Amino acid sequence: TERLVHLFTKALSVRINRLQQEQDPTAETVATCKANEMTMGNNNSTVFTSSVCKEQFLFRTKNNNSDFESCYYLWLNQLTPFIRFGHLTANQAILDATETNDNGALHILDLDISQGLQWPPLMQALAERSSNPNSPPPSLRITGCGRDLTGLNRTGDRLTRFANSLGLQFQFHTLVIVEEDIAGLLLQIRLLALSFVQGETIAVNCVHFLHKFFNDDGDMIGHFLSVIKSLNPRIVTMAEREANHGDHSFLNRFSEAVDHYVAIFDSLEATLPPNSRERLTLEQRWFGKEIFDVVAAEARERKQRHRRFEIWEEMMKRFGFVNVPIGSFALSQAKLLLRLHYPSEGYNLQFLNNSLFLGWQSRLLFSVSSWK
Repeated sequence: TERLVHLFTKALSVRINRLQQEQDPTAETVATCKANEMTMGNNNSTVFTSSVCKEQFLFRTKNNNSDFESCYYLWLNQLTPFIRFGHLTANQAILDATETNDNGALHILDLDISQGLQWPPLMQALAERSSNPNSPPPSLRITGCGRDLTGLNRTGDRLTRFANSLGLQFQFHTLVIVEEDIAGLLLQIRLLALSFVQGETIAVNCVHFLHKFFNDDGDMIGHFLSVIKSLNPRIVTMAEREANHGDHSFLNRFSEAVDHYVAIFDSLEATLPPNSRERLTLEQRWFGKEIFDVVAAEARERKQRHRRFEIWEEMMKRFGFVNVPIGSFALSQAKLLLRLHYPSEGYNLQFLNNSLFLGWQSRLLFSVSSWK
């Protein structure tokens, strides 16, 4: 609790200093945003919880000092169920929607592929379909979106090697996103439609991505959803935080952030020792960065514009999407994930509005839904 209070205090301090400077530009501020970025703390007082995390950290810091964020992402994926829950549930929604795929050809547009951790389980499931003599041999194309072409190519190479090991027909394409060039991204997605092969089934994967387009006016997300709808996808999968961090009101954002991150930090405390290096790093470098964004940043500076499910539901329906219920197998799979890898009594699953939610104690934290 003290560490969470410290992060919120630092973010509030930066916000107050900035507001004071806006009122009186000649006034000296205590600190700038850059100077108040979350720090790791004393590394000598921490230990690695897992040898796998230690190997990831040592390899990445030795070979690429700029790749810390990728390392944190891997730790988050291994030590919490938040990412895996979204990936596995979205995968099952895609598999359910394409079970009757006529020619076995599937093309997934992944709008934030990162390191591609989501796709090996789905690729295995598709490869198993090839054992059915009554079904055509499956093939998979993935168009992976991201900001770094080098990283995208590495992800594509890893997925290609894995597909080859399964004997799965596979192609990987890259689509580089320039964060500030939204119009350019929309144009690239429209052009992507021209490369679709006749008869292939289209799936669009929006895992922890759409909130980035939720600007204050609401027009940006509208344009984006219209373009996605024009692709005529068989299924659109969406995973988002269950929090209104994109609210116009600072007080509402702050209150939502406190409730959300209290639950997040409680879950970390219940599953990781207090001196775990991974826990400290995730608290300060990953979640601390998010808290800083929600509390200290304003207007267009903010990246964390999460919205609760009911807002996404209304938005999706407004642009012509219909909710596709998450299947019972996805719920069973999520229960198995928690039981085998994150055996804490605090995590819970709820099936609401045809969608699946992951929570901690009484607080819902993440939602996964599917649309067409």
